[in-house]
Amino acid sequence: MSENVQLPALGESVTEGTVTRWLKAVGDPVEVDEPLLEVSTDKVDTEIPSPVAGVLEQILAEEDETVEVGATLAVIGDGSGGGETAAPAESAPEPEPEKAPEPEPEPEPEKAPEPAAESSPAPAESGSGDGEGTEVTLPALGESVTEGTVTRWLKSVGDSVEVDEALLEVSTDKVDTEIPSPVAGTLQKIVVDEDETVEVGAVLALVGSGAAPAEKAEPAPAKAPEPAGAPEPAPSSPAAESPAPAPAPSTPAPAPAASSPEPAKSAASPEPAKTTGSPAAAAGGKGSYLTPLVRKLAAEKGVDVSTVQGTGVGGRVRKEDVLAAAEKAAAPAPAPAASGAPSSAPKKPTVPEVSPLRGTTEKMSRLRKVVADRMLEAMQTQAQLTTVVEVDVTKVARLRKAAKESFKAREGANLTFLPFYTLAAVEALKAFPKINASIDTDKGEVTYHGSENVGLAVDTERGLIVPVIKNAGDLNLAGIARQIGDLAARTRGNKVGPDDLSGATFTITNTGSGGALIDTPIVPVGQVAILGTGTITKKPVVVTGPDGEETIAIRQMAYLFLSYDHRLVDGADAARFLAAIKNRIEEGAFESEVGL
Repeated sequence: MSENVQLPALGESVTEGTVTRWLKAVGDPVEVDEPLLEVSTDKVDTEIPSPVAGVLEQILAEEDETVEVGATLAVIGDGSGGGETAAPAESAPEPEPEKAPEPEPEPEPEKAPEPAAESSPAPAESGSGDGEGTEVTLPALGESVTEGTVTRWLKSVGDSVEVDEALLEVSTDKVDTEIPSPVAGTLQKIVVDEDETVEVGAVLALVGSGAAPAEKAEPAPAKAPEPAGAPEPAPSSPAAESPAPAPAPSTPAPAPAASSPEPAKSAASPEPAKTTGSPAAAAGGKGSYLTPLVRKLAAEKGVDVSTVQGTGVGGRVRKEDVLAAAEKAAAPAPAPAASGAPSSAPKKPTVPEVSPLRGTTEKMSRLRKVVADRMLEAMQTQAQLTTVVEVDVTKVARLRKAAKESFKAREGANLTFLPFYTLAAVEALKAFPKINASIDTDKGEVTYHGSENVGLAVDTERGLIVPVIKNAGDLNLAGIARQIGDLAARTRGNKVGPDDLSGATFTITNTGSGGALIDTPIVPVGQVAILGTGTITKKPVVVTGPDGEETIAIRQMAYLFLSYDHRLVDGADAARFLAAIKNRIEEGAFESEVGL
């Protein structure tokens, strides 16, 4: 029997996709749910898994070819003359067996018993619909989020769970979050593997009364004798699905997870054939499949994945493994520099390291595509320009120096310049509501918001993310400082939720943290202004004394710049708004706010 692999629906309004890379070659054995190819659409890059176990008999869509949803991409044969599974036979039309005798399946007879053992339980498990368990589905994770990738299972099959206890971690183009259990009970079945992408509403797991784990244990011993790696299914219980142990015979990925004799056995036979047949095997030094996210992250961090011990399903290298390897590699790096500094007489110039991305080409991440689309939309739908003022922050700097230690001890937050800017901006927004508004051109209406929800642009490893301080107008300086610290930390740690990233009515970006004097930030879609803060520099400035005398003094100065939508905000409105912030900062009357 043969099975057609079709391009599935990849989200609302997505009608076609482009084949970017085949991860398997004709003649390669594949397991249930093992990735076959990568497909790119205008919204997402994703992997297409095999619906059955067998042999890749035919590739019908070449790389860089664009096909419509529902089009046939490849043909998978069982290599054993049919009768392997009942479920695939129903979906595959009768003409398909004509392709089974092709030359490619010839090496398959020796592997035929192996898919047969796996493919029959797989359809039975996915379609069993046990009435005694509760399905855990992927919830809606924010407006416009249509899918998520399972990054890590926090529970294993057979584990007991409580209501709202975290079961797994899921990553989307906007946020990484944990999915809790809707009921108390036992995790009976894991439906979606780690690194697999599914749509909102898809079933992730089954939580029930607890008899299911024993059923899971039956297929495991049956598979163990085949790959000569009998101990492997036991330690990989976090995956527990039937496809999880399957990669052991066809790829060397699971080998590192087993005892030391195992890699020698697996490397002796399957690896040479696998390396030539699959570009994915060559990408990860140990033959393990690497997702585009992991490959990109490894390139950015300069990590050689062949030296990384994977902790994912079947020994797969995950994002956390790459980050840990990068952190470990960075730790000893300062030691040679420190020991060499005293002995070297001539000063060496400070030259930045050459990036591993130099001279390479990579796909845009989903987050980068989202940011690109929104920035382009903002520029094409708004009349944007920027006004700049220079502000003397010397008094604020003195207050910070005097109060930052006691403020940190009392409030648990760092007293940076940003809370002062934010408080002054929020006070000015209340006086100049045009800056805190939105335009509906279809209705011909302007809405002046009744609360000040301030978005903070945060630079992360994934790209630019903007969490929101809700009702900032109701907070004092300490409250704003705590919110800034909390949101920035959770954003960089991928701990923010969809609610933290929505609802901004005005945005602040601190480009001065990177040393920039002036910028012209782009106003986000749905808002009419964004405030930027430049770096603080010391310079000689003419100041006026109490008796009107003018002198030159060293002052700490910074630029504030406001980009705004000229359809609503005029230059005079922008100048008045910036002047209000400037006066508040230069006055420096924040003693009561900082506890002095």
